[in-house]
Amino acid sequence: MEKIALVTGSSRGIGRAVARELARSGWAVCINYHKQHDCAEALAAELAAQGCRVMVQQADVRRRAQVEAMVAAIRHHFGDVSLLVNNAGISRQGLFQDVSEESWREMFAVNVDGAFHACQAVLPAMLHRHEGSIINISSIWGLRGASCEVPYACTKAAVIGLTRSLAMELAPSGIRVNCVAPGVIQTDMLQEVGEDVIPQLREATPLGRLGTPEDIAHAVAFFADDKSSFVTGQVLTADGGFIL
Repeated sequence: MEKIALVTGSSRGIGRAVARELARSGWAVCINYHKQHDCAEALAAELAAQGCRVMVQQADVRRRAQVEAMVAAIRHHFGDVSLLVNNAGISRQGLFQDVSEESWREMFAVNVDGAFHACQAVLPAMLHRHEGSIINISSIWGLRGASCEVPYACTKAAVIGLTRSLAMELAPSGIRVNCVAPGVIQTDMLQEVGEDVIPQLREATPLGRLGTPEDIAHAVAFFADDKSSFVTGQVLTADGGFIL
């Protein structure tokens, strides 16, 4: 199998670390971004200077046509996608009764519809070859639930449902589908909870530290590697023991 990966939302945060990890492990990687063009180009330049094969592609994962165009561009540049990492996501804090219908739908559009669009875009080629791997990024809040993050937790629970169901459906075709559920990770998204809350989250993590994007990238790399060829439909919780 030719190693060609698409990592959605990979201009920063967890996606950036995943793209870097895969590229350094020999994957040709498409760095996808929505608005952070400079961040995506900087990462591409960094990796290209190290001899990695990378390309940058703008696409709003909420828009099916843009996702399909991105996959077509990857096919033209590298070949068919053999590894899809559905990482693009957004979150917001707030009481459930204050959540607007617009905010609710936008959260699902990015976090769930985005994965749906990307999966359907890459699957024809994977099904034709009877091989491929899809890795979805969920969250511990999708497993446990989260006060003041109800829409986000709902979308991440949906991603877990997508993972397990699609894994069952695609296993006879030789395609694996797995999921990583990060805990509290040091990214821009974490800053939204407030500086006073972060020390509390660190204390609540049994390993005594917050996770890094690289911690999640290593988990993704495991699922991407042939060493996990007998693993599908699994949710790997990488949270320092937060929800033990």
